[in-house]
Amino acid sequence: MTPEPSSGEFDRPDRSPRFGLSGKLLLLTILFVMIAEVMIYVPSIANFRLNWLSDRLAVARTVSIVLSARTEPEALDPTDGRIKLPDIVVQQILDSLGAKTVAVKMGNQRKLLAVNDLPHEIHHAVDLREATPMRAVWASLQTLLLRSDSDIVRVVGQGPPGADFIEIVIEEGPLRQAMLRFSRNIVFLSLIISVITAALVYLSLHYLMVRPMNRLTTNMVSFREDPENAARVIVPSGRNDEIGIAERELGVMQRDLASMLQQKSHLAALGLAVSKINHDLRNLLASAQLFSDRLASVPDPNVQRFAPQLMRSLERAIALCQSTLSYGQVKEPPPDRRQVLLEGLVDEVRETLGFSAESPLRWITAVERGMHVDADPDQLFRVVLNLTRNALQALESRAPNEPGRDQLRITGRREGAVAVIEVSDTGPGVSERARLHLFEAFQGSTRRGGSGLGLAIAAELIRAHGGQIRLVDGTIGATFRIIIPDRAVEFGARRGERARA
Repeated sequence: MTPEPSSGEFDRPDRSPRFGLSGKLLLLTILFVMIAEVMIYVPSIANFRLNWLSDRLAVARTVSIVLSARTEPEALDPTDGRIKLPDIVVQQILDSLGAKTVAVKMGNQRKLLAVNDLPHEIHHAVDLREATPMRAVWASLQTLLLRSDSDIVRVVGQGPPGADFIEIVIEEGPLRQAMLRFSRNIVFLSLIISVITAALVYLSLHYLMVRPMNRLTTNMVSFREDPENAARVIVPSGRNDEIGIAERELGVMQRDLASMLQQKSHLAALGLAVSKINHDLRNLLASAQLFSDRLASVPDPNVQRFAPQLMRSLERAIALCQSTLSYGQVKEPPPDRRQVLLEGLVDEVRETLGFSAESPLRWITAVERGMHVDADPDQLFRVVLNLTRNALQALESRAPNEPGRDQLRITGRREGAVAVIEVSDTGPGVSERARLHLFEAFQGSTRRGGSGLGLAIAAELIRAHGGQIRLVDGTIGATFRIIIPDRAVEFGARRGERARA
C-alpha cells in the first residue's frame, strides 16, 4: 500500500511557484500589447490602401484634364479633336500611375483617355466613392491574404469637373508590395514601441504591486513557521494605498495571533504543572483533613472555634483538587445553586483571609440584613475571596497603611429579583493597560508578580450563574460590581409545591 501523506504535506505552501505573479504579469502585458498592436495595425493598413488608391486617382484626374483640354486646330487629332500626344508621353504617364487604362464617364459617354495594354479580364472592382471603414478593412485583408500580384483591379473614384467619375485599371501587384512594405515598417516600429511600453508597464507594476505582494507572501510563510516569534511580525511600509492597509491589518492580526498562542502555551504549561502536583497535593490535603478531624475533639475553646472553618477550607481545597483547579485545563462544573446568606459568607471570607481588628486596613461590611443570594455557595465564596484578596493586595502595595485612608468595603443589596454585590477599595485603582484585558487569563493582573487568574476565574463563575461582573468607572480606587439574577421558577413547579404543602 502507498503510505498516506501527512497533513503537513497538504498544508505546506509552495515556496517556489513555477509560474508566479511576475510571470503572469509579463504574459498579460505582452498579450495586451499585441492586442493593441492588432487594433492599431488593421485600420492603419486599410487606410494606407485607400490613400494609395486615392493618390493614383488624383494623378489620373490631373492627367484627364490635360488630355481632355482643346487647343489650336493644328495640335488636335483630326479623328476625335483631342490633343495629340506622342505615344511615349502617354506611356510614361501610364507607367507613373502604374495603370493600363485611364477613362472618364461624362453623361452617357464613357471615354477612354489613355491605353497602355487593354486587359482581357477585370478580376474585381473598387469604388472609392462607396468606401466604408468595415469594407476598407475587409478589402485590405483580401488584398494581403487572398489575392495575387497578377490580379487586375478596376478603381473608380470622383471624376474631374464635368465628369461623373474617373476610373483606372491597374495590377494588384504594386499595391500588395506597397502594403507589405508598410506592414513591415509599422510592425517594426510598433514592436519597438511595444517593447518600451511593455517594459515600462511591467517594471511599474512590478515595483508598485508585485514586490509588495511578494513581501507579504514571504512574511506570511515565515510567520507560519514560527507564529510565536514576535520578530516575524510584518513591519508596515507606511504606504497609504490598499497594500499599505493590508500590511497594517496583517501586522495587527499576526500580533494578536502571537499573543494568543503565547497565552495558549502558558495555559498548556500551567495545566501540565497542575496535573503533576495534583495527585500529591490531594494526598497531603487528605492527611491534613485527618488531623483536623482529631482537632475537633480537643476541648480548647479556640480550637473548637476555628476547627470547623479549617475543616471547611480543607474540604474546599480537596474538591478543587478533584476537579483539577486550573484555568483553561477543565471547565468549571455547573453551579449547584441554593439560597446563600451573604453576610455569613462575607464573614467567612474575612476569617479565611486572616483579617483582624489590629490590621492597619479597615474592613467595612454593608450588606442588607438577612440578604440571600441564589448561587452556588462554594463558587460565590471563591468569587468574593478573589476580589477581596486583590483589593487587600492593592491596598498593601502603598504601605504604610492607615485605617482612615485604606479601606475595603463589601456591600450587598437586592434590586427585585437581582442580587447586587460590590467589592471596592480606596487603593491606586486599575491601570488603563490592565482595563483592556481585565477578565482575560494572565492579562488582568494589576500588580507585579500577579498571575492574572483571579478576575478571569471570577468572571467565568459569575457567567455560569447567568450574571455579570464589571469594573465601575468613576470611583475612588477600584469597585467591582457583581449582578446575579435569581433563577426563574416555573409556575407548574410552584403549584406542585403548594399542592404538597
